[in-house]
Amino acid sequence: MLQLPRLYAILDSSCFPSDGTLFSAAEALATAGVTLLQYRNKSGHARQMLEQARELKHRLGNSIQLIMNDRADLAVAAGFDGVHVGQDDLSPEGARKVIGDKLWLGVSTHNPEQVREADKTTADYIAVGPVFATTSKANPDPVIGLEGVRRARSLTEKPLVAIGGITRANCRSVIEAGADSVAVISDLLPDPGKSAEALLRILR
Repeated sequence: MLQLPRLYAILDSSCFPSDGTLFSAAEALATAGVTLLQYRNKSGHARQMLEQARELKHRLGNSIQLIMNDRADLAVAAGFDGVHVGQDDLSPEGARKVIGDKLWLGVSTHNPEQVREADKTTADYIAVGPVFATTSKANPDPVIGLEGVRRARSLTEKPLVAIGGITRANCRSVIEAGADSVAVISDLLPDPGKSAEALLRILR
C-alpha cells in the first residue's frame, strides 16, 4: 500500500506569470521539505507542458515524487512518477495501460458513488473533494465538507487525498476526518517555501 506524505503540493501553472516563477516555486517547495508534487496545466498545449514537466524533473531530480495532472502520455515522456486523472479525463484503466504497473495512479472523486468506483480500479490513491469552497476551479463540484471526507474514508482502504479549499487554518481537521494527505494549491501562494514549511509544521 502506498504511503503518502501529509502534504500533497499542487503547482498550477496558471498561478505563475512565467516559467521562471513556476520553477522557482517548485524548488522552494522541495527545499521546504515537500516530497510529493503535482504539476497541473489546464490551458497549455502538449509541447509546452512537456517542456515544463521535463524542466521540473531536471531541477528536482529524485528528491520529490512528481505527478502529472491529466496526461498519462506526458507523465511517461517527462519521466514523472505518476499521473492523476479526473472524472472527465482518461479512465483509470486507460491511464494504467499508458503508464504501466510501476508509476502511481491517482483518481479524483466528488461523491460516494465515485469513491466506490475508484476503489475498484488499480488507482494507487483516491482524491476526494472539494472539501471546502475553492477558487482553483472555474466550475467546482459541490462542497462535501468534513463529513464527505469521513464518508469517503469509510468506503475505501486506499490512501485518501482531500482537496479543495484546504489551508493552514483547516488542514488538521481534514486529517482528523480521515484523509491521509491534503492537497494544497492556493494556500501555497504567494510564498511557496514559507507556506509549505508552515503547513508541514501543522501537519506533523
